Amino acid sequence: MKYLGGVDAVALCIDSKDEKGKNDPEKIIQFVKMIQHSFGAVNLEDISQPNCYKVLDALREECDIPVWHDDAQGTACVTLAGIINALKLAKKKISDIKIVLYGAGAANTTIARLLIADGANPANIILFDTKGSLHSDRSDIQTDARFYRKWELCQTTNPNKINSIDEAIKGADVLISLSTPGPDTIKPQWVASMAEKSIVFACANPVPEIYPYAAKKAGAYIVATGRGDFPNQVNNSIGFPGILKGALMVRAQKITDTMAIRAAHSLADYAEKRGISPENIVPKMDEADVFPQEAADVAMQAIEDGVARVHLSKTEAFEKAKNDIEYSRKMTHMLQEQHFISDPPQQMLQEALEWAILQVS
Repeated sequence: MKYLGGVDAVALCIDSKDEKGKNDPEKIIQFVKMIQHSFGAVNLEDISQPNCYKVLDALREECDIPVWHDDAQGTACVTLAGIINALKLAKKKISDIKIVLYGAGAANTTIARLLIADGANPANIILFDTKGSLHSDRSDIQTDARFYRKWELCQTTNPNKINSIDEAIKGADVLISLSTPGPDTIKPQWVASMAEKSIVFACANPVPEIYPYAAKKAGAYIVATGRGDFPNQVNNSIGFPGILKGALMVRAQKITDTMAIRAAHSLADYAEKRGISPENIVPKMDEADVFPQEAADVAMQAIEDGVARVHLSKTEAFEKAKNDIEYSRKMTHMLQEQHFISDPPQQMLQEALEWAILQVS
């Protein structure tokens, strides 16, 4: 938060279990509502489905500060950025493509929602969970009120009620998988049956659902994963620092879906201007200039959406974000040089990398 986005942050780990040892979403909601007057924004982490839907939606409406769920909205934002540039390279329009989402947890359901909001045709989208595809006959989802976000997608996507992954993926332009880690989760024959210049996002960690070389061998044009040692890493770290900085600069009341979509286009535009290729479709964490641009774009969208309490010009927002981020980086480097902050040992760096990778999944 501090180094990438110039945002001061503190981790608050809470016990949200009830007397039976089960996670109670109401405890999280009440906790955040009670502390909101001490913070400019709250970033939620590691809230499982279906509790994440209730927690986020309730807090977005009931709090006077932005509440953001990085595992859902952050992953969706960065994934959308990658899809935008992948489609540019493949010369395809988002309104025309067929999309399959393998896995229907918090991340993929939010990805589907943002894709639709950004122009994808819901009739050309099919999601799969552990019981099959999502469609309007899924009474198990309809009758469980906790899964209302999934039920919304059941009603709008997959109108033909295709329930076979083999049939669904045939001719698909895009496959986005956030499912079970392991190289056999996505079958090479599935990829081989996709459309020409197909796009495969296999983002489970630490092992993607199919390795990039196998997906490429099967015919994929562009492959992205959550891993930093493969091309096209889909990593939330290029999303949330800039998004939260932008929201905080204008004292936004919430982070809207349009703000997340604007951030995705900001990331995609930044990468396109410095050059994209099938092996390089999104910015990397060490590209420092992406964060002030993203923050300024998010701030402008907050103003357009009517949720900003402070109005800045885009130039003012960019300069403020850039100066704050540069100050944070210089301060960190100075503290390291003066040995007030020790350089982390190699083992700690490896553990931090593994932790960051797991956050994407």
